[in-house]
Amino acid sequence: MRVSRRASGRVHRAWREALRVLVLRPDLWPTLGRFVPPRWWARWPPLPLPPVGFLRFRMEAMYGPGGALDGDDLVRFLEWCRRTGRPAR
Repeated sequence: MRVSRRASGRVHRAWREALRVLVLRPDLWPTLGRFVPPRWWARWPPLPLPPVGFLRFRMEAMYGPGGALDGDDLVRFLEWCRRTGRPAR
């Protein structure tokens, strides 16, 4: 799947925002495991990251075309996932 530069840039900005927020909230790190795809170690690069298409879909569903991740929304979503025990997918 090819990813446009614009979509790729949004995903990179989303990762930066997520890292910025989550560095301050280590209690939410275990909840992030719900985003990790099965057998992540079998794909290159072997990093436990969700697929780019999944992140694009989530960002467009939440913020519309061209929207950007809001760190506070991410924290609220992960707290909700942890509190309800629901999977994040």
